[in-house]
Amino acid sequence: MSVEARVPVRRGAARHGELLGQLVQVLLAEGFASLTLDDLAARLHCSKRTLYALAGSRDELVRVAVVHFFRAATARVEAALAPPRPPADRLVAYLRAVAEELAPASARFYDDVAAFPPAREIYERNTRAAAARVQGIIRDGVAEGAFREVDAAFAADVVTAVMVRIQQRQVAASTGLDDAAAYEQLTGLLLRGLAKEPGAG
Repeated sequence: MSVEARVPVRRGAARHGELLGQLVQVLLAEGFASLTLDDLAARLHCSKRTLYALAGSRDELVRVAVVHFFRAATARVEAALAPPRPPADRLVAYLRAVAEELAPASARFYDDVAAFPPAREIYERNTRAAAARVQGIIRDGVAEGAFREVDAAFAADVVTAVMVRIQQRQVAASTGLDDAAAYEQLTGLLLRGLAKEPGAG
């Protein structure tokens, strides 16, 4: 294939990526339950045909956008753990990065995700992966003597339960905290619970 033939393909892919990013921003701000393809085309200043190039239906378009959001967020959260650091700092960095990634999304977006099974499954899968990551950090911290002796699996199970409640909008309903603020609170509780007693070990 010639260079000339490849350039339009790259430009088309770049345009699709740009549109997908813009679509994510619309959904984060407004949710998606009430938005039609006509609404989305108007918001993105494009034709419905252009949107159909991204996905074959409105529901599939939403699913693609939600996948894109969590995939990009996961990459940035993992990048926050790249520099070597003590376990407590890793735990803070990880959960705060999660909170920062969730912060731009509106309550309407999370409510719509919870009510739309394909999107809810994506959020659930990411929540389980995040909980497993936290368990690994806790286990490493206990092994290194940075945290007090706790059962890492139990601690992670408690964290998972809270994270699932956050994801299912139960924490928001019972406390009024949005998802990002709930993760900040969870971080503080974890650090205090894992801290070693002064003079211990």
